[in-house]
Amino acid sequence: MVRERQILACSGVLNPPEDFPPERVGVQIWQAMRLSGVPRPRMCLIATAVGDSREYIDHWYARAGSFGDADLSHLELFVRPNVADVRAHLLAQDVIFVSGGSVVNLLAVWRAHRLDAILRECWEAGVVLAGQSAGSLCWHLGGVTDSFGDDLGAVDNGLGLLPFSNGVHDDLDDQPRRRRFRELVGKGDLPSGYATEDGVALHYVGTRLHEVLGVLPDRHAWFVESDDAGQHREKALPARHWLP
Repeated sequence: MVRERQILACSGVLNPPEDFPPERVGVQIWQAMRLSGVPRPRMCLIATAVGDSREYIDHWYARAGSFGDADLSHLELFVRPNVADVRAHLLAQDVIFVSGGSVVNLLAVWRAHRLDAILRECWEAGVVLAGQSAGSLCWHLGGVTDSFGDDLGAVDNGLGLLPFSNGVHDDLDDQPRRRRFRELVGKGDLPSGYATEDGVALHYVGTRLHEVLGVLPDRHAWFVESDDAGQHREKALPARHWLP
């Protein structure tokens, strides 16, 4: 059976409301599982963007395991791959979930290990590709990143599975991500694209945005494009609230 190409590109839940249950902070993992359509999905974490932090990986296993039956694994690239055949392991998954962290470092390491080609193959085979923050930006043409510093530069060498730019943490108070993303799109430094607020995810089918999904109330995604005069236009895209 041919499976649809799907990507779930998320801003993780960084600032949950006081009444938001802590056990639901990682609920976008559950969303990715459900999109696979498999009762017990095989799901692999790739945490390259945090340097394969053991603390992060252990925490992810505990969190992912709380969202239902799944066969969980992870791929390490530091200091060398932890599986004998990276391509075979990833192609055997139903979901690949990519952590946040440094998207610049992630892309460099992935290309050195030829994961760019392998992940495209996985996507074309119908493996659900998902991730938060850096794990959202990576699937797009580019976006705004703090990988270089808090001045928020542009990254323009994403994997390009999706023909858009991407902004994450669009409503984050301590960094001007919202302003910078719109500046860069308006000037033409980044192509038109989608930005997500806290706890909001973009669900793509093929290369088309199928739906906006949210886990927090009153959060949105935004479509941002240049007005061809150095400024931008934007349109709010309400999110469907989707929780277990």
